[in-house]
Amino acid sequence: MEHLLFVAAGGAIGSLLRYLVTTAALVWLGPGFPWGTLAVNLAGSFLIGLVQALAAEKLVLGEEARLFLTTGVMGGFTTYSAFSYETVSLMERGASGPAWLNLVLTTSGCLAVCYLGMLTGRMVLAPR
Repeated sequence: MEHLLFVAAGGAIGSLLRYLVTTAALVWLGPGFPWGTLAVNLAGSFLIGLVQALAAEKLVLGEEARLFLTTGVMGGFTTYSAFSYETVSLMERGASGPAWLNLVLTTSGCLAVCYLGMLTGRMVLAPR
């Protein structure tokens, strides 16, 4: 039961952060491209890689913190379903260029920054 509370609290925080980022991106950059969704997915992919690398060493990050940050905060923050819907919506509106750009940037970018997050976590843990 305690784990559920960590996940729920993290999910609430992540969802609020996603709302703030996507709203800010819409105001600053306009509705022509889903920049906010791309931003949260890239940031979330980096952060989940970083957190999981840190969690690999139980001395650095315990199970409750890992659940709070990954399943909770990152689960609420990132939004693959929104990415899917926005990409299909762009295609349906005839904006195939932005749709393909979103597909390529999100998939390749999220994989790359997840790996970068893992490398960063390992560097933090490396003996000096």
